[in-house]
Amino acid sequence: MTHKFGALILGCSLTLQAFAFDHGHAAWDKWLKRFVTVSGATSSVDYKAAKAAPDLLKSYVESLQKVTPSEYGNFSDPEKKAFLINAYNAHTVNFVTDSYPIKSIKDLGGLFTSPWKKEFFTLFGEPHHLDYLEHTLLRKNWKEPRIHFAVNCASKGCPALRNEAFLAPKLDAQLEAAARSFLSDSTRNRWVAAEDKFYLSKIFSWYGEDFVAAAGTVQAFVAPRMPAGAGDPAKMAKGAIAYSEYDWSLNETPPRGNASKN
Repeated sequence: MTHKFGALILGCSLTLQAFAFDHGHAAWDKWLKRFVTVSGATSSVDYKAAKAAPDLLKSYVESLQKVTPSEYGNFSDPEKKAFLINAYNAHTVNFVTDSYPIKSIKDLGGLFTSPWKKEFFTLFGEPHHLDYLEHTLLRKNWKEPRIHFAVNCASKGCPALRNEAFLAPKLDAQLEAAARSFLSDSTRNRWVAAEDKFYLSKIFSWYGEDFVAAAGTVQAFVAPRMPAGAGDPAKMAKGAIAYSEYDWSLNETPPRGNASKN
């Protein structure tokens, strides 16, 4: 009896291990490395190729959906944040890939519904939308403005989709790198010393309260993260701000036939 009981316990243990969530996000990391190209502070996604090979992404999305509320509750804070950021990005590209070709993620919204309010995936056993991940869970539970450089809206105006998964052990470094990378792109964020003014992405306007809560002002958050030599941080911290137009066109990899030959 003892031997049989021990075998039963071992079998149950192995079954639980088989269904344990992978905090290395290996399937998602593999997908990102295969279909995302990073160039400086920007990235593009080969949605066409991803649509032709959907198994890896579908498998990862299914693994997200298998996580129960009690299992999630046992995650550490960094594990929860990494889980939600990766889930947001994976569901976004899955949403786009399923409907590709499109010109913008906004094409996936309804007449009275934004794409971020459409309940197209299951989480913790219930239907949810992207705004639930970002606003109800990430923003509400953690005062971490750098998540705005991590979650990706499948648009050219958005911070780059990294070609690696966010992982709990190095999450802080990844979030800081994402913030600094986005601020290094002068087409979307720059300091003009002659005008004593920032020209910033509308992300800093839409979520200004998050940056103010973290640093006192938007400028105080941005100034120390601008590229070296951009200007005097003390002066930048007191500068004015103008917000640039946001590019909602899809962050897709250009077809090879359309590539510049110059």
